[in-house]
Amino acid sequence: MESAMDPYLARSYLDWLVELGADEAIGDNPVDRYGLAEKAKPAAPVAAVTVPAPVQAEEVDPVAVARAAAAGAEDLGALKAALGAFEHCELKRGARNLVFADGVAGAKVMIIGEAPGRDEDREGRPFVGRAGQLLDRMLAAIDLSRESSVYITNVLPWRPPQNRDPKPDEIAMMQPFLERHVQLADPDVLVIMGNISCQAALGKRGITRLRGNWAEAFGKPALPMFHPAYLLRQPAMKREAWADLLELKARLLA
Repeated sequence: MESAMDPYLARSYLDWLVELGADEAIGDNPVDRYGLAEKAKPAAPVAAVTVPAPVQAEEVDPVAVARAAAAGAEDLGALKAALGAFEHCELKRGARNLVFADGVAGAKVMIIGEAPGRDEDREGRPFVGRAGQLLDRMLAAIDLSRESSVYITNVLPWRPPQNRDPKPDEIAMMQPFLERHVQLADPDVLVIMGNISCQAALGKRGITRLRGNWAEAFGKPALPMFHPAYLLRQPAMKREAWADLLELKARLLA
């Protein structure tokens, strides 16, 4: 520890300060002026914190997702699984069951209906309500049946609420699955029942004008017909439906 300042040295320091012009003491205690100067310096600016912009979720194209999922299905079982895993159709959230198909896979005749109703949603099979019962009688009249010679599906695999018509975007996102369904089932002819089915398979509506006239859908000969549910409401149209059934029978026998 350093010894206390000797009084003679202190006097010499004081004389030196007087020579410099110091003639008055302004405080009882010494002040470190250099330390005060350091404290008076402005603080260094704080770097601004950059908040990253929120990352926007990438928009998903449901039709593109459906197309990829359908293309990856190598058989009907895989296609049904792909439909069950598809999460971009809101109809799925309100439906009880996925309604995929009924009848004989690989049959010459494939019927495409519109969408499941209450009974179909409950059982998980297409055309099982009153309209389905009428369809079975119509097929039996030309020696066809879902048990032996017909394969049946719908444009939509889930029931729309209150049996409303499917929306265009719902039809669009299900169309790749429907097209792949036809490819895998590989029928000789398609029977397209109702306006919704015509819109999905032919890209047009107007069943009264289209019915009974052969067209092409998904690379297959296709015959538009009245939907059995329409025939239940308009029984007078059963004559036209019978003519269409005879046209179908003639095509199968040709």
